[in-house]
Amino acid sequence: KVLKSLNISSYSVGVLLCDVGDAGSLAAMARQTRLVLNCVGPYRFFGEPVVKACVENGASCIDISGEPQFLEGMYLKYNEKAAEKGVYVIGSCGFDSIPADMGVLYTRDKLKGTLTAVESFLTVKSGPEGSCIHDGTWKSAVYGLSDQDNLKKLRKQIGYTPVPVVGAKLKRRGLVFYSQEFKEYSIPFMGSDVSVVKRSQRYLHTQLQETPVQYAAYANVGGFGSVMKLMFAGILFLLLVKFSLGRKLLIKYPEFFSAGRFTKKGPTQKQMDETSFTMTFFGEGYSEGQDPQKGNPNVKICTQVKGPEPGYIATPIAMVQAAVALLEDAACLPAQGGVYSPGAAFSKTKLIDRLNKRGVEFSVITKPEV
Repeated sequence: KVLKSLNISSYSVGVLLCDVGDAGSLAAMARQTRLVLNCVGPYRFFGEPVVKACVENGASCIDISGEPQFLEGMYLKYNEKAAEKGVYVIGSCGFDSIPADMGVLYTRDKLKGTLTAVESFLTVKSGPEGSCIHDGTWKSAVYGLSDQDNLKKLRKQIGYTPVPVVGAKLKRRGLVFYSQEFKEYSIPFMGSDVSVVKRSQRYLHTQLQETPVQYAAYANVGGFGSVMKLMFAGILFLLLVKFSLGRKLLIKYPEFFSAGRFTKKGPTQKQMDETSFTMTFFGEGYSEGQDPQKGNPNVKICTQVKGPEPGYIATPIAMVQAAVALLEDAACLPAQGGVYSPGAAFSKTKLIDRLNKRGVEFSVITKPEV
């Protein structure tokens, strides 16, 4: 039935066995394809051999990493080589950070004027059985937060050009605050979205001379009780992650230290079916003809990205559609190969249209709905 619906008369899928510890097997795999989708994390341990094999053997590579140190480290080490080979290495093509990165670009394109700042708020809704995430993501967070000093050193090594602030400077919110927009408490979103969006905006400004957009990301966490639980878990996490023994405890007992949010088994099918996300973007800017360097913003816009359960349903949708866009919208990609963020790579492609048709929906919210 599937083959008939796809209009394919015969189709077979082969299996290639390869091991991230065996460079020869990775090279053999990369030589047989145009594009590798890499789902093996934590990427700080298992990601680079795949990138290296792809770049050296002429295959593009997409991953779903939410680890800034890995993503930016690959840029430092392989951007020039990928450009020479004419291949594209595009990280964070899952829930981190397709909705955020493409959502900012969608908001920019829908505003009648010049968008200069955006705040996003993530809401995850679950059913009676709640929701949880596999501990692979938990491990990435443990190792990432314990290694913040090296991330700072890496960024100094890259020597990023500063992204100019255009328009009124976006004010940062507190560590915990009550959101009037949603009537619940919110915290800064702890994923890689802000760093990925900033990389995209830097590229679009320096390479395409587009107006850079300031960005801040938050997550809605619920009422006061939820805030207290989260604060306690957060403080304990930050204390333990600084020490080797603490990290071992966090990794061994993810369910206990995350209050059930991360488990070694991951979510059940029922939990996934009953979970969905909404990411709401509040943008501001300057109307057509007004100089964004003068005066206060005078136009606003609200957009949303909605989708199914983010980690195991929305993420593969985003990853596969990013892959299709890379293969089928090749003329709309950056002219030169390299290591890119999603917004930098896909800003001119039909990726948003592809996502809209497959359940990750981008829309403008009208004033009465806001």
